[in-house]
Amino acid sequence: MRSSIGKFVLFMGLSVSSAAFAEEHKVQMSNGGDDGVMLFEPGYIKVNVGDTVTFVAKDPGHNVISLLVPEGANTWKGKVSTNLSVTLNKEGVYLYECDLHKMIGMVGVIQVGKPVNLEAAKKAAAEISKKMAMGGEIFDGYLSKVK
Repeated sequence: MRSSIGKFVLFMGLSVSSAAFAEEHKVQMSNGGDDGVMLFEPGYIKVNVGDTVTFVAKDPGHNVISLLVPEGANTWKGKVSTNLSVTLNKEGVYLYECDLHKMIGMVGVIQVGKPVNLEAAKKAAAEISKKMAMGGEIFDGYLSKVK
């Protein structure tokens, strides 16, 4: 009995300590910034498994939708002009867009831990970029930062 209680206390302590180390990151959905117009700031971030990314509607008229996530990860679709928080529990590369402005390159990349699906992300980004009216090179720039 005592052994079971000790294991439970250890498990709960490890669970709480993992959650305590999770961070929240903010990505702004913006009409413009240092890197251009209609963009996510930052467009590329690297986070740890268990971290939360909050997409902040800095300017109205933007949303955020996942395009590619690692196998087993949750997808997301935010509403226009509304903040959205996503907790990332699977390691890999995530691609996302503002579907209202994807044609002009309003896309982004999140790396969570190791980039276990990098080749799939590059392939998907190349296909998506072909359909953009402008800004098709944006994914290439962000994906070049993935290590």
